[in-house]
Amino acid sequence: MSNGKTQSTLFDPARPGSNMPEFSVGEISKLLKKTVEDNFGQVRVRGEVSGYKAAPSGHVYFDLKDQDACLASVCWKGQVGKLGLRLENGMEIVVTGRLTTYMARSNYQLVVEQAALAGMGALLKLLEDRKKRLEAEGLFDPARKQLLPYLPDVIGVVTSPTGAVIRDILHRLADRFPRRVLIWPVVVQGEGAAQQIAAAIEGFNALPKSGPVPRPDLLIVARGGGSMEDLMPFNEEIVVRAAAASNIPLISAVGHETDTTLIDFASDVRAPTPTAAAEMAVPVRETLLAQLADDANRLRQCMRRALEERHEKLLYLGRALGDPAQALEPLLQRLDEKSERLLLAWRGYYDRRFSRMLEAAGKIRQPGDIIRLAEQNLSHLQHKIAGSWREFFVHRRNRIETLGAVLGNLSPKAVLGRGYALVHDASGRVVTDRTQAKTGEKIRIEFYNGSRGAVVQED
Repeated sequence: MSNGKTQSTLFDPARPGSNMPEFSVGEISKLLKKTVEDNFGQVRVRGEVSGYKAAPSGHVYFDLKDQDACLASVCWKGQVGKLGLRLENGMEIVVTGRLTTYMARSNYQLVVEQAALAGMGALLKLLEDRKKRLEAEGLFDPARKQLLPYLPDVIGVVTSPTGAVIRDILHRLADRFPRRVLIWPVVVQGEGAAQQIAAAIEGFNALPKSGPVPRPDLLIVARGGGSMEDLMPFNEEIVVRAAAASNIPLISAVGHETDTTLIDFASDVRAPTPTAAAEMAVPVRETLLAQLADDANRLRQCMRRALEERHEKLLYLGRALGDPAQALEPLLQRLDEKSERLLLAWRGYYDRRFSRMLEAAGKIRQPGDIIRLAEQNLSHLQHKIAGSWREFFVHRRNRIETLGAVLGNLSPKAVLGRGYALVHDASGRVVTDRTQAKTGEKIRIEFYNGSRGAVVQED
């Protein structure tokens, strides 16, 4: 009916050539979307997960496929955490959701709102595949296992704060050896349980050793029995990795003795029950006291026997050694002899050294004589130096006077004084050749006591 109504709205009898209604692409896509959503508003589909991809936005995209077909599926971010199941490729699941279309690509897809494994066989296969993958990474390697402390001061327990599990652990610890217990309350099944358990293990490990809240020396992760679905949080990869990465030794105590979860393989020790985990954590105090008393008694007996044996051996050695005073008498006599000889030797050595010193002192000149002789030598050197300088200066003065006389005779003034004259042309240059003085040129003749001007004439 809705189709007919739309057709009658879009039909335009005035349009020539056809009476078929015309749709826009958006209109036909909206009609298809409404038709699919009206007829498949709530469906359950069974198939195998393929092409799983988690977008940065938090949305999850994958395909559900079987041997006949493939159905595109999406789970929005707000619904992913509520699935209670972590999807993986190859997992066979039954999902509940609604069909819709993606108009931008002309596709239809299933919007997933709930998901569950398709039967117990699929769950077992999922756990076996996960175990093999984590084991291949080395998370279950025995070399990674840590030894449990013999008597931990603080024990951290990760479990539900209500129920019989925590009461059984506390009761057993109080009976065996009371210790300080820190409880990190978590949800042990259902939505968000795996995240809380992993966060508790990591939180205990992150505590500083000297902080206000003491860091546990041992961890116990525990819960009571339940179905395989109830124990699934302890099979989640996030919990297994947190247990394997724990720097604090960890005991897993999940379910009954016949129950096995993946955290059991990653923990340092697996306990069949939470009560057994408490028994592994601490020894029995009364047993330790009894053992301590027995060890103390045995130690006293051993010490007594050792002292008696040492006493008997000392008496035997005393009898074998005889009187120590008699053994020392010859040694004391030898000591006296050596002391007397040493005294005489020292006195002789001193006398010889003193004689050598007197002999050497006689050969040493008096400091006053040495100083007087040095003064005489110094005075002689002073007179000798003074005479040498005086003779040197006289010789130098005579030499300078002789050179001055020679230079005076060689000077131009002296030559002019002997009747010679010096001729200069008009530019001041000396005329040395008669050809340099042209007839009629002015010249200057320099005499001994002055100069005169002249004009060159013909010969």
